[in-house]
Amino acid sequence: MERSPVIELKHITKRFGNNIANDDVSMEVYEGEILALLGENGSGKTTLMNALAGIYYPEDGQIFVRGREVNIHSPRTAFDLGIGMIHQHFKLVDVLTAVENIILGLNEKSRYDLKAAAARITEICDRYGFHVDPFQKIYTMSVSQKQTVEIVKVLFRGADLLILDEPTAVLTPQETEKLFNVLRNMKADGKSIIIITHKLNEVLEISDRVAILRKGKYICEIKTSEASVQQLTDAMVGHAVTLNIDRPVPVDPKDKIIVEHLTIRNSDGVAKLKDISFTARTGEILGIAGISGNGQKELLEGIAGLQKIESGSIRFVDDNGKETELVGMDPRKITDMGVTLSFVPEDRLGMGLVGNMNLGENMMLRTFRHSGGPFIDRKEPFHLAKRVIESLEVVTPSVKTAVRKLSGGNVQKVLVGREISSSPTVLLTAYAVRGLDINSSYLIYDLVNQQKKQGVAVVYVGEDLDVLLELCDRILVLCDGQVSAILDARKTDKQQVGLLMTKLGGEAANE
Repeated sequence: MERSPVIELKHITKRFGNNIANDDVSMEVYEGEILALLGENGSGKTTLMNALAGIYYPEDGQIFVRGREVNIHSPRTAFDLGIGMIHQHFKLVDVLTAVENIILGLNEKSRYDLKAAAARITEICDRYGFHVDPFQKIYTMSVSQKQTVEIVKVLFRGADLLILDEPTAVLTPQETEKLFNVLRNMKADGKSIIIITHKLNEVLEISDRVAILRKGKYICEIKTSEASVQQLTDAMVGHAVTLNIDRPVPVDPKDKIIVEHLTIRNSDGVAKLKDISFTARTGEILGIAGISGNGQKELLEGIAGLQKIESGSIRFVDDNGKETELVGMDPRKITDMGVTLSFVPEDRLGMGLVGNMNLGENMMLRTFRHSGGPFIDRKEPFHLAKRVIESLEVVTPSVKTAVRKLSGGNVQKVLVGREISSSPTVLLTAYAVRGLDINSSYLIYDLVNQQKKQGVAVVYVGEDLDVLLELCDRILVLCDGQVSAILDARKTDKQQVGLLMTKLGGEAANE
């Protein structure tokens, strides 16, 4: 018996100016299946799903829901058709409770009955196997709890098709497995699920089919049971790709950054880091693992001179063994001291790059202070931008394109390329491959390893534990702003790291 699709997209085309994000895309989604949507950065995955969720309106093409052609003008229209999207960046109001967020925006003529809504939330949770306290404030929740609220929100509104954008990006292995169990329960209940992700091992674990986009075009679909990571990667990229992370043994590592008893509080007085100590060494990659918001951001910004330090010491050791205290210095003073420190921040466009400036001008932000006179050298930054575009395969109309017009993954490539080009002695990276497709990610891993081979002390904050275990030499695990352990990456596993991220305990490995 031939199945009828729940959702059918026919010849969808979406343009942004001269850029074609989706080019004549046709695909189907069936009841009770999990479809993984894959593609390189800028391939049009999120744009296509935003069209289905009512955020974008395509210029050409048709959308059919259960055989009936529809026009989806807004997210409300999508909800009315049973389509809900859970975005990578949650759309929740922190000061409200779960139930208040879930019912927010519902078209009710009178005051909503919170008790009745809470009862319905509990019913949904019991049905699919997750837990939400309806009256818990969002700001007190973990990342996985907030994601659960987002999922319940779309189910509460009657969604039969759920679109999840990078749902496991900031989850521990244990939280990911819980989410997958929930998705399997929803699939068994007849729900249809589309997952956008770059984690191919998870695609093979959870999905039934894989649909692949490349440069805005629909390339093919593959049954997951017949797929492999290599096959999926080659289909996304269009040619054979070598999937191998090199991890050379550190050669004569020496202390380069020494952190002792570091405590940092945020603007609200909450301690984000509590009395932490570690060293970063030359020719070594020190990985930082932890659930998002457990002090990773504050740690790197503290070393870079961007955070006020409450107590503790951060010392830089030069080639002669002389130690210099960095606490109390801003980034300019650190640079003036001759400390070549590169920083790839978590916030690409907030801290790393200026969205309205073009690629060449953003390269200039690194070098303008070093101009020998009153005039800024504009040629070399633009030459550097061209080299970054070529070496990292940045998809951009030209070197004069505003950074804000690039996809998130291409923005990240520009930022990483600029920071590495300065030949640092210390490289701090926060989620250097977040949002990058697998081919681009391996380019970044190779660049980081090149820095390691050149004797750079690399501190690598990552969210993919498989990568941390393959790429890093040691892994510092943060939990609630404290060092839970420092592990030899060659002698630990994902489950151990995941547990240490969620519960303080265990003995730190010998450094």
